[in-house]
Amino acid sequence: MSPQSSRTLSEAASKALLRGHGVPLLDEREVTTAEDAAKAAEDLGLPVVVKLCGDAIAHKTERGLVRLGLADVDDVARAGADLLAAATPEDGDVSLLVAPMVKGNRELIAGVSRDPQFGPTVLLGVGGILAEAVGDAVVRLVPLSRADAEDMVDGLATQALLGPFRGEPAVDRDALCDVLLGLSAAAEADPGIASIDLNPLIVVDGRPVAVDALVERSDDAGEAPTDARGPAAGGRPAPTAEQFRALFAPRGVIVAGASTHPGKFGFVSLHNILASGYEGEVFATNRDGAEVLGVQSVPDVDQVPEGRADLVFVCTPAGANPDLLRKAAAKGVRAAFITSAGYGEAGEEGRAAQDELVALCDELGILLAGPNGQGVVSTPVSLCAQIVAPNPPAGRIGVASQSGNFVSSFENLAMATGVGISRAVSAGNAAAVTVPDYLEHYAEDPATAVGLAYVEGVPDGAAFARRIRSVAARKPLVLLKGGATAGGQSAAASHTGSLATDDRVFDGACRQAGASRATSVEDAFEAAATFATQPLPAGPRTAVLTTAGGWGVVCADAITRSDLVLAPLPDDLRAAIDEKLPPRWSRANPVDLAGGETRDTIPEVMALIAEHPEVDALIYLGLGIQANQARLMRQGSFHPDHGIGRIVDYHERQDARFAQAAADTSDATGKPVLCATELAVADPDNAGPATVRATGRLCYPSADRAVRALEHLWRRARFLDRHRG
Repeated sequence: MSPQSSRTLSEAASKALLRGHGVPLLDEREVTTAEDAAKAAEDLGLPVVVKLCGDAIAHKTERGLVRLGLADVDDVARAGADLLAAATPEDGDVSLLVAPMVKGNRELIAGVSRDPQFGPTVLLGVGGILAEAVGDAVVRLVPLSRADAEDMVDGLATQALLGPFRGEPAVDRDALCDVLLGLSAAAEADPGIASIDLNPLIVVDGRPVAVDALVERSDDAGEAPTDARGPAAGGRPAPTAEQFRALFAPRGVIVAGASTHPGKFGFVSLHNILASGYEGEVFATNRDGAEVLGVQSVPDVDQVPEGRADLVFVCTPAGANPDLLRKAAAKGVRAAFITSAGYGEAGEEGRAAQDELVALCDELGILLAGPNGQGVVSTPVSLCAQIVAPNPPAGRIGVASQSGNFVSSFENLAMATGVGISRAVSAGNAAAVTVPDYLEHYAEDPATAVGLAYVEGVPDGAAFARRIRSVAARKPLVLLKGGATAGGQSAAASHTGSLATDDRVFDGACRQAGASRATSVEDAFEAAATFATQPLPAGPRTAVLTTAGGWGVVCADAITRSDLVLAPLPDDLRAAIDEKLPPRWSRANPVDLAGGETRDTIPEVMALIAEHPEVDALIYLGLGIQANQARLMRQGSFHPDHGIGRIVDYHERQDARFAQAAADTSDATGKPVLCATELAVADPDNAGPATVRATGRLCYPSADRAVRALEHLWRRARFLDRHRG
């Protein structure tokens, strides 16, 4: 930011601005002489702090322009004179700021920073000397609601600093929220504010007090990113419901550029459409009019019967596409998925061709998916129009991705887990239809229960945040972001500008919108699969039922590290379990059966735990152990003699019963009941994991993964509860 476009307000002017928005500040005096400083100190009460103040003085401490702990009026006068003498011509007009000397064992940092993609943001973090070392900070976008502010306070990792500390009372969370709301109000009221720093924000008798404040204004700070659907982008219309219907539920499909070569996209896409069992009409164009996979192609799309197809899947070179689309529109096509490369990803010439393609499709009334995309899947109509495998099972997860490879990843995980997909689309270059466009469609799609998206670039963060908030208000939304690294920041590490990294801002935008931020492909899919198949918990209190102690310990550790709570075992529940188990069971949560289970113990104890009003969710560990032994017995040379056949059948029936009991218990109680075992991946055919899949639910490969998935559920439940009012 150039000096010509920005200026820093003096500390006094900064505080006056913030005081008007309710930010708590000390009772201070601004004076111009050393004698007046001494009088101000008497009025305020000693000891005091004296600072040199001016619009051109931003970093007083570095220049030695602060005097602390002055307990004598004469000392105040001498300090005032020394500070005024230290002013330079470059400092311009200066004054003295006299304030009470306050101390506290805890320092926070709060402020406003303007992100180039998302606009103004509010930050809260651990301050003082720990700001750089700990880096514990949370960020949300302006404007903040009180629920947003409360979530920020709860989001600090070092919660111990907010509780009773070294003889001081706990931090007044409401007062801290008031600070954040005041900062938000200031930034919202004045778009010219580029940054605000409250550093330190000292906790005095439990209440946060800003002892230093700095506001920076900029002539161009109010410039907002353009909205992809706004007038600044040429007023492009959003896709219509009819266009999305043509994409995801077409009456017929034309494969343009069908090939007889099994390695070509034009062959593979036609094969996948036919092999998936799509029941609509399928047409194909091929310049030689060849028969491909039993479909008699035509040399040109204008030979396709009119009104019989409303989706064209384009595998032709970029240069041929404008003429192709004009003819397709004349035949009634309302959506086009374009796999062709050579557009925005191919330099200046390609970008020009892409712009022309977008304008043409707008003119023709065609939804343009892609270009340079992988394909589209819509399981309700058995459509798999992709240039790659797989064809995922039907389910309720709607996938949209800026990367085609991640569409395949999510589809592969759906194949492996049995938790299926409703719609899936690779946005490709997203020239006309973006990932948020698809997500907004999924939010209204009765076949979809949860949106799952992979995004990379977010050029218009403010618009993106508004749109995902709209989606998440209607359905769960899981986001995986690539390139989640901090952008280069020039500010010192103790300032809000450097703490508000790219990743923190994106994470804050997700939290504020109610979307679930995933950390990996597996985390993203498992969160979406859990939203699609489990109810939301009413609270964080989680119980663990385990057939072995070690698994329970690890699960308890994971719960303790999360936002969940390891539920204390109520006395009445302990007594009820006592009647089902021998005395050696753990008698605590985790409920370790310690090998004391009989034929019906696991389903009965599971029901007792889940039905208790002081338990919100249950994780069951140990599924598949008996069936795992059965597999070894079945493979051995002694099977089925020596009674092995009978016990093998019994073991497999038992694990199938336990898995079914987990689903039935969840349905009966309306609470999430999650099964976790490494056999979900080590032996998917094991009767335990296989039965979990048969119930339509996800079997988690570890306790940690189950805890993480449940945490996503609880965060959404808490978000909805906080924002319900």
